Amino acid sequence: MHKGTAGERSVQKQQGSVKRANRFYKRQMLDGLNAKMEDMIATQEMVFIATSDAEGNCDCSPRFGAKGFITVIDDKTLAYPEYRGNGVFASLGNILENPHIGMVFVDFFNTTVGLHVNGVAYSYMGADLPSKYASILASQIENTAIPIERWVIIKIDEAYIHCSKHVPKLYKAEKSIAWGTDDEKAKMTNHFL
Repeated sequence: MHKGTAGERSVQKQQGSVKRANRFYKRQMLDGLNAKMEDMIATQEMVFIATSDAEGNCDCSPRFGAKGFITVIDDKTLAYPEYRGNGVFASLGNILENPHIGMVFVDFFNTTVGLHVNGVAYSYMGADLPSKYASILASQIENTAIPIERWVIIKIDEAYIHCSKHVPKLYKAEKSIAWGTDDEKAKMTNHFL
């Protein structure tokens, strides 16, 4: 957990927000999850993950699943499954080169509060998943019809709020999800072509 990078501190001085930033670091920055954060993660069906390669080239991608697809192993550890995607593996490739990861969860439907979780990520094929994690994740593996290609384990460095004041409130509509399909119509891969 950091208390402000050199870049953050420089901009804080320029913007006159040092006092406010110090209050945020002291009050909001945690080195792990508290119970409310764990409860929020358990209800999420989506998370945005940010990674970068060894040269700092960035990628931000969403991950989706049923409620609870992100598993809180303990207050310092999360796990999520990687399902079949486009085969590019931008995030997993970045994690291989640079294990730092940023995650943002947003409750668009109730509180409109967000949660930032930053840490170090490790990627495992199912058979290579360390036994201490495999036993905890066994029920999730057994209770999903979606093939899990890999697991990502995150060791948490810091967790903190993203305040709700600018987050829009949305409503959830029913949609049939076609997990793992190659159907071009369902995938809409030509949308931007």
